[in-house]
Amino acid sequence: MDWIEISVEVKTKDIDEASAIANMTVPYGIYIEDYSQLEDEVMEIAHVDLIDEDLLQKSRDTAKIHIYIDPEDNIGEAVQFLKERLTAAKISFSIDQSSVKEDDWLNNWRKFFKPMQIGEKLLINPSWYTDTDPEGRAVLNIDPGLAFGTGKHETTRLCLETLERYLKGGEQVLDVGCGSGILGIAAVMLGAESAFGVDIDETAVRTANENAVLNHADKQFHAIAGDLVDKVQGNYDIIVANIVADAIIALSASVKSFMKPDSVYIVSGIIDTRADDVRNAVRGSFDIIEEITKGGWYCLVMKAK
Repeated sequence: MDWIEISVEVKTKDIDEASAIANMTVPYGIYIEDYSQLEDEVMEIAHVDLIDEDLLQKSRDTAKIHIYIDPEDNIGEAVQFLKERLTAAKISFSIDQSSVKEDDWLNNWRKFFKPMQIGEKLLINPSWYTDTDPEGRAVLNIDPGLAFGTGKHETTRLCLETLERYLKGGEQVLDVGCGSGILGIAAVMLGAESAFGVDIDETAVRTANENAVLNHADKQFHAIAGDLVDKVQGNYDIIVANIVADAIIALSASVKSFMKPDSVYIVSGIIDTRADDVRNAVRGSFDIIEEITKGGWYCLVMKAK
């Protein structure tokens, strides 16, 4: 298989947070090239101070994250997600993708994106499939474009399955970091009265609103551009955030003001190595009522204390 490589260069001080963001793009891990502690690590492991000259020429101030993506996946979605989340985290970066021409990865992934049954009631259907048999399920037609959210990533599936279980009908839903709009629109199709999405990336917001029109849900779902909840008003029955651990931690200080007394707060995008960080950050304001895990990713369901 000819994997597509995306490399992200960041300052070494930002490597941990940037790596957590990069992990959201693939389910099978990343490779980090960080030489900031080269001499100390070589001495600790090999107990010698003789280091290859090529290694000694490596930058100590920057690090690279290498991400290898299956050509069957939406490379544009991954690149756009990285740009959006790294910008939101105020991390300086440069991105390079190799092994394939941009014109190829913008569209070739579509032939591998098939209709998917999720949970008990939902069918995610690529917009270019016009004859899919829903088999009694609610059909969400989706064209993610360059926005994150096809339903293939474990975190998106976790959120969709969890939303289905907590939706009883008639709720108002807030989706923070809405990406393609998949969660908010799915909520409407599963019985929510309305859903409101916010995303820092204007491309994602445009895609989300286009997907709402595609599903005849534009009267119940609308997305705007904004950072976390800075442009959000009102109170919601369910708030969902499929973002990254650091953004969830930052969000926890303000999200309570948008919740009703019995609201449910669903978060995902939490890699297993950051689950404790999130638990510790929210425990003063929220009770975690459920934890679901899949493929090394966590989804937490919470209620305000």
